[in-house]
Amino acid sequence: MAQAASASASVATTVADAATDLDPAAIRRDFPLLVAHPELIYLDSAATAQKPQAVLDALLDFYTHHNANVHRGAYTLAADATLAYEAARGRIARFVGARDAAEVVFTRGTTEALNLVAGAWGPANVSAGDTIVVTEMEHHSNLVPWHLLAARTGCRLRVVPITPDGRLDLDGLDALVDETVKLISVVHISNAVGTVNPVADIVAAARRVGAKVLLDAAQSVPHRKVDVAALGVDFLAASGHKMLGPMGIGFLWARASILADMPPWQGGGEMIRRVTPTDSTYADPPQRFEAGTPSVADAVALAAAADYLDRLGLDACAAHDASLVAYALERLGDAPGVRIAGPLDAPSRCGSVAFTVDGVHAHDLATLLDGDGLCVRAGHHCTMPLHTRLGLAATARASFQVYNGTADIDALVAGIARARGVFGV
Repeated sequence: MAQAASASASVATTVADAATDLDPAAIRRDFPLLVAHPELIYLDSAATAQKPQAVLDALLDFYTHHNANVHRGAYTLAADATLAYEAARGRIARFVGARDAAEVVFTRGTTEALNLVAGAWGPANVSAGDTIVVTEMEHHSNLVPWHLLAARTGCRLRVVPITPDGRLDLDGLDALVDETVKLISVVHISNAVGTVNPVADIVAAARRVGAKVLLDAAQSVPHRKVDVAALGVDFLAASGHKMLGPMGIGFLWARASILADMPPWQGGGEMIRRVTPTDSTYADPPQRFEAGTPSVADAVALAAAADYLDRLGLDACAAHDASLVAYALERLGDAPGVRIAGPLDAPSRCGSVAFTVDGVHAHDLATLLDGDGLCVRAGHHCTMPLHTRLGLAATARASFQVYNGTADIDALVAGIARARGVFGV
């Protein structure tokens, strides 16, 4: 049965060969929602990506042929479910270049993975007088957990500022990162303005003082090859639903030595070795951090999403994204009344372009574009500090995936022109 589950996760045959340029029109046929709604121009993949048939097939196949609880059942169906679940863990480990599948902890997503580190590693390693370094461009999910840790332990937060064009200002990084710093927690690619951050520089600063580095990779794993060994980080958090997988599943990767020393975060079944009425001992990682029944089918479907992206070729995905970002910067940069937030050079960005339109509020723009079948995000994108620093109340954001092409950006520019006409600007 486990073999059948793996077979069901195979990539749809319409996917272009990894050695050739990606064909968005052909790829779009792999996504049932986009096939069912041919009029839809979906430009909100940074919030959540659409799901290919291979991922939906993996979900259905598990529930149809393999559904049982994992790790505890002695019967064949439960054993097959366990094999499928642990195979998915191994698949995700390979996807991010991890040496050991036991370094991958399944979570509900990036937010839960970040909270796991703050809630389990944090109190065991951080105390009053210690420092956590974050940046001004972080998603709230990479700020609020550290606020809670600071309130709990008395540690301090230091903030790497951003420049007016939405990059990290690293000129003062060495002054910020001293011997009190225990962790630098930083986003790999900004969900709001798409800035690609210099991870190597941040890791080097951390290593000089013996600090750990946590990387929020929610926006990078859908678009490019991410290798934890090459990056040199200590923790990496990501979400399934942004990398074409299901909602409600994600993962934390952490070095095995770090996980081994971390106490449990939540208590319950699965994460224990022995329990008495008055005390308990805990399982080894990763089970120590997966209390309760896991999202088994979602993990299997997440592995199918990794298969799909690898079949496309992550280098090809990255090249496709770079071409779309460059085209969007050019077209939006030439559009009357449009002001782009963040870096204006394509190599510094990935996945999305955020912008404002003179005389049209971002929320009004998104509503008007929806009438044209265009789906864009509007607001502060859970990055209030970034928007405050840039002097913006809100931006509209167009974000891309493999099923988008230049025609989608042309339609966006035309839709913006129509919106300006409605508002008489």
